[in-house]
Amino acid sequence: MKKLLLMSTMLLFILIFIKKEYFSNEPIQNQAIHEEKEIKKTPTTEQKPESEKPIVSKATIGAIGDILIHNEVYEDAKQKNGSYNFHKMFKEVSATMQKPDILVANQETMIGGEKLGLSTYPAFNSPYEVGDALKSAGVDVVTLANNHSLDRGEVAIKSAISHWDHIHMPYTGVYKSKADHEKIRTLTKNNIRFAFLSYTYGTNGIPVPKGKEYLVNLIDKKKIQQDVQRAKTISDVVVVSMHWGNEYERLPNQFQKDLAKQLADIGVQIVIGNHTHVLQPPAWVTGKSGNKAFVLYSLGNFLSAQDELYELIGGIASIDVVKTKYKGVEKIELTNPSFTPTYNYYYKNQNFKILPLQNISESYLVYGEGRYKNIKSHMRTYIKDLHFVEPVKN
Repeated sequence: MKKLLLMSTMLLFILIFIKKEYFSNEPIQNQAIHEEKEIKKTPTTEQKPESEKPIVSKATIGAIGDILIHNEVYEDAKQKNGSYNFHKMFKEVSATMQKPDILVANQETMIGGEKLGLSTYPAFNSPYEVGDALKSAGVDVVTLANNHSLDRGEVAIKSAISHWDHIHMPYTGVYKSKADHEKIRTLTKNNIRFAFLSYTYGTNGIPVPKGKEYLVNLIDKKKIQQDVQRAKTISDVVVVSMHWGNEYERLPNQFQKDLAKQLADIGVQIVIGNHTHVLQPPAWVTGKSGNKAFVLYSLGNFLSAQDELYELIGGIASIDVVKTKYKGVEKIELTNPSFTPTYNYYYKNQNFKILPLQNISESYLVYGEGRYKNIKSHMRTYIKDLHFVEPVKN
């Protein structure tokens, strides 16, 4: 009996102990789970926010050479009703011209219009319709500072500008007033703002009217530096067009090289050269602070009635501009320098048209394949990896 009582007592004790442990531990376990959930929900002050991602934008800027409207060109463009149609001359290359986000053209002759009397070399004046065709073909900006800017005086400049304004085409290099001169032209594409400036070595001995120095920008290093500094405050990329060099020379002279270096020194990123009427190879030029400028020493003629082989070969050059913004700091990079050669065809001073040089028909240019290879080699003189882009089919 005693033995049975002892065993019952021990069993009761064990049951009480187990019950105590079970009910005392369960709340602790639940509390631990609850606290763990709270920790997951509330980040500690030691946790870092997700890293800021860089914002990258890209725009392609292109350029073509001289639009030099001799009488043969505008006579070929004349219609039966007395108007002028230059559109057909750009038809074969217009799709390629429209490929860059911004395309710059050097309008070598003033489009003062027919009322002033059209004229050819040595004192040019061209129809308004040249501007219409350029805009339709894909040109976004025209540079006007060149040795023919004052051929027909202030009246032709103002008449030409009135038409550029009428068709909403930005221009630079010549101006209608001091206020117009002080306004730096800019265009924004894909969140990248470009500023455009233009200068010429001279005006064929025709003096700029006294007190009207604003009419045409002459190459003046002090003025250029001031203009570039202003342009840098309102843009990401400064593009400067230079009318320079010796006519018909296929390589840049020392003046061009020295001035290109000075432009790179003051922060110009892109230089577009004209005047030589033949192609000169582009180059990378590094300034004092490490600024790497893309310099197109000369893009030759794009449309003209000149007649030597190298005067008839021009092209469409382009460069990709990449803007990276990261943690409040912006960086500009130039990549993928490219070129598409063109040929300015005409026969017996008629049927003017600009054609891609690549795969050109023998009926337009004898030994065209060999000419293309020659130009390819020439344009790669300084930039060995210059990319040659196939023309866009219309």
